[in-house]
Amino acid sequence: MAPVFRLLCLTAVFISPSFGTGTFRFASYYNDHMVLQMKPARAVLWGYCEHGANITVNVVKDDKTFYKKETLCKGTGIWKVLLDPEGPGGPFQVTAQQNSTSGQPETAVLKDVLFGDVWICSGQSNMEMTVAQIINASEELAKAASYQHVRIFVAGLAMADKELTDLSKIDLQWSVPTAENLGHGEFTYFSAVCWLFGRYLYDKMQYPVGLIQSCWGGTPIESWISNRVVQRCGVPDNIKSFEIHMDFSKKSPFQFFDMYGPDKTTVLWNAMIHPFLNMTIKGAIWYQGEANTERNTDLYNCTFPAMIKDWRKSFHHGSSGQTSMHFPFGFVQLSTYKKNSTDDSYPRIRWHQTADEGFVPNRKMINTFMAVALDLCDENSPYGSIHPRYKQDVAHRLLLGARAVAYREKGVVYQGPFPTNVGVVQSQLINITYSQELFVNELSQNIFEVCCSSEKGHCDKDSSKWVPAAMISASSNIVSVSASGCSSMYIAGLRYAWRDWPCELKKCPLYNKENILPAPPFRFI
Repeated sequence: MAPVFRLLCLTAVFISPSFGTGTFRFASYYNDHMVLQMKPARAVLWGYCEHGANITVNVVKDDKTFYKKETLCKGTGIWKVLLDPEGPGGPFQVTAQQNSTSGQPETAVLKDVLFGDVWICSGQSNMEMTVAQIINASEELAKAASYQHVRIFVAGLAMADKELTDLSKIDLQWSVPTAENLGHGEFTYFSAVCWLFGRYLYDKMQYPVGLIQSCWGGTPIESWISNRVVQRCGVPDNIKSFEIHMDFSKKSPFQFFDMYGPDKTTVLWNAMIHPFLNMTIKGAIWYQGEANTERNTDLYNCTFPAMIKDWRKSFHHGSSGQTSMHFPFGFVQLSTYKKNSTDDSYPRIRWHQTADEGFVPNRKMINTFMAVALDLCDENSPYGSIHPRYKQDVAHRLLLGARAVAYREKGVVYQGPFPTNVGVVQSQLINITYSQELFVNELSQNIFEVCCSSEKGHCDKDSSKWVPAAMISASSNIVSVSASGCSSMYIAGLRYAWRDWPCELKKCPLYNKENILPAPPFRFI
């Protein structure tokens, strides 16, 4: 049976792009209570207008005009201005006015606007899980009133065969957080990972944060990439229609709906990412990959890095150079799904999420950060084990990465231990030297595996096999494992945590010395 990727009843508000009147208006995602990107970048404002009209934008605070910007409505019927770089804070009022020869002036106003950092949160159902669905949900929801400067927005679920200029649906317009809109329903809004990341960031930075949720459960990466990435990675266009499967044989009431999102290439890039390109953003976080354990798994080491590069280039161009060409991109390495599974699609996706390097940032994925989640398994999750409820840990690990990579904070440990050297010291003993001091939970008998081959230097299905390599000792930053299972065969490879479900909750063998960040899986052949 295919995994339950998304469990919900759809609720979406169909909207037309209008915040203003007549021919003159802001684009759909500009509204009261929003956050605009702060300095050093310039925030972009855009909307719709009458050809030939003059557009004036005034930025006002405390009833005093800070400055004004003027532009002309050209043949596209779209106006666009770059505001002056603005420091964090607010509230501001932004007033845009159209003056044309064909009628009376028209005005559109944005109230309670803050300047801060804007992050886009995208992916599939583990990004969609709301605050109401996680561990300690009631406690988290009760904190909403304390975070009035963390603002939230949710793009509606939509598909398009062509790149859209603006959103066709919005589920939640820019809002001040409440217990109701953070826990609106199951797999609707607001994203727990996105919210927790944003509020942890606010706790650290103490200035406004804008969070944009644009995700859809059960979707493969192919739906979120542009045609440029499709062509670059040679992605086959396996079209499958949007499906809803009902199975009332399941015991959990949350599993009456097995909902799979669209998996046609580019349709979510077109409808749910491309419309945001004109907006200035700070960065993005991503939680996706489960759907690709069953589709184009071994293309993910191309599609994911290529998607990040393409999003960066596209946002940079769309925002007139204001969004960084290398904006920070954080992601969650897949957690667990099936206990005792012998299928290696989950470890392969985890590996491919790092472009087969095992860690980030790396030479193929610059300015990225990763939350390792293979130790956050949740066998008893009412939403299925594929949807673990421990999103606070995920968000905290993302925050550490953001502090180090996005905000260049010195001295922040944000990566788990990773091997710097692997050496066979005796015929049946391997020493692994790690990048940092280790916290060792236990000396596991099977978390490490060696590839035993009948041919030197080869590790393939015909002439080799993977066997457990028991941990013999661990001290400081060195782990010794036994390769006795190879007997008279050659040692052709080594891997760690190369299983769907490699350990129990927060009980993997190896963490950093603070026992917070698990060592990520690796494979050396």
